[in-house]
Amino acid sequence: MNRILFALLTVTSLLCLQSCSETEETDNEYENWQEKNDTYFERQYQRAVDSIAVNPTKWKLIKVYSKNSSAVGAHTDYIVVHVLSQRTEHDECATPPYAETPLYKDSVRLHLRGNLIQSQTYSTASPSYDNLGYQFTTSWYGEYNPKTMMPFSYLVSTLGDGFATAVMNMHVGDRWEVCIPYALAYGTTGSTAIPAYSTLVFDITLHSFARQGQALPGFQ
Repeated sequence: MNRILFALLTVTSLLCLQSCSETEETDNEYENWQEKNDTYFERQYQRAVDSIAVNPTKWKLIKVYSKNSSAVGAHTDYIVVHVLSQRTEHDECATPPYAETPLYKDSVRLHLRGNLIQSQTYSTASPSYDNLGYQFTTSWYGEYNPKTMMPFSYLVSTLGDGFATAVMNMHVGDRWEVCIPYALAYGTTGSTAIPAYSTLVFDITLHSFARQGQALPGFQ
């Protein structure tokens, strides 16, 4: 009986040690995470302000769609956009109508990648912002090539506020790198793959969209 009790206590101790170790690793990975994300987004916001003064076509600050666009808001009411490329009528990845943008109840096809900011383990170069971190989603691997990539499909209404704001301001064929504050993403609670207080940086191309009740065009 004592041997059985000893064995059970040993297993329980090992499980506890493993659980504690995993928790410590997670805590270390995202140490001071809120502070780092606050600082990161504010730095990108200011970079956009400075860049817009020089070249307003390449950088944008767009207020979240759910708030009054004419009222002065906090910096975290905005997404920061760096325009990597704009659509043309001859883009092979693009389909008409070129002059329109998606609405809240529309469906969209997107090429995208999503990253957290740099953490203890993860560091990835970014064309627009400071080094990024863990990549939590991607619709392509290898080189960016719209001719061979397969886009993801979404209803705009199912996207987070910051992401939806970006998509509803894009034209077919546009490619943007978008920095979204956690207030317009997963907030102070996070999700399974994304810690609380996480600024999100997306590389997004709007492949196509369809109005509510209409079918999305094909992608091949």
